Amino acid sequence: GQRIGVHTGPVVAGVLGLKRLAYDVWGDAVNTASRMESNGVPGLIHISSEMYDCVDSMTNVFDFTCCGKMDIKGKGEMITYLAKPRREEHSVVS
Repeated sequence: GQRIGVHTGPVVAGVLGLKRLAYDVWGDAVNTASRMESNGVPGLIHISSEMYDCVDSMTNVFDFTCCGKMDIKGKGEMITYLAKPRREEHSVVS
């Protein structure tokens, strides 16, 4: 099963290289999203409380479950949520 982690916040984006170009993004938001993914549950979307504040009105699309406080490596204790798509047509997880 696939794990997905989502966070929101500022990032820096740029292109690296001269011959072979690569686009990348950096920042604390990227690192936090990565931690959400690595601490996630296969088949569900693990989101930070900041992301939950952005999407908590989307209860017609997702069922949200609070995970409570979790110890997230490099971040300390964070309140996180799991989002599960409500209907197949809204599914973002295959």
